[in-house]
Amino acid sequence: MTAPRPPAGLPRTGIGVDTHAFAPEADDAGTPVPLWLAGLLWEGERGLSGHSDGDAVAHAAADALFSAAGVGDLGTHFGTDRPEWKGASGVALLAEAARIVRAAGFDIGNIAVQFVGNRPTFSPRRAEAEAALTAAAGAPVSVSATTSDGLGFTGRGEGITAVATALVVGGGGPAEGRAAARKDNLEP
Repeated sequence: MTAPRPPAGLPRTGIGVDTHAFAPEADDAGTPVPLWLAGLLWEGERGLSGHSDGDAVAHAAADALFSAAGVGDLGTHFGTDRPEWKGASGVALLAEAARIVRAAGFDIGNIAVQFVGNRPTFSPRRAEAEAALTAAAGAPVSVSATTSDGLGFTGRGEGITAVATALVVGGGGPAEGRAAARKDNLEP
């Protein structure tokens, strides 16, 4: 059963968290695994493991949208049981998440993402990352970055994590949003 939607115009917030370990230096064919993070290719950096491209920043943003709209989560829509999403880019997943949320009757206010990891050094490409994610979501996306001061798996350089929040506003009545989600087969 789906949670009741608030009346049109009331904001809803959601939280998304995504974590990925760094991949081996090369895949089974001996090809280096590229790092895709925040919609950008990070040349010379070790990639992340995952069903898709491992872009934890984009994945957390998508999950926050799903959480805010109450239409499932990343696994519901792009899980490992969905071979069509294998190797998909994080920006493609974020764009599809935004489409699903809008089809469910919501407007997207904004998304904020906190990246946690020792590398890559994020600040030199922050504006570029925000532009790529904003274009994918069709709404403002801000990204901040921090380290975990040497603690935990991120501190040991084993992987990264990202935490996101999203704000959506009901564009139509609750029944309209649920009907749109059912029509697109978005509700479980």
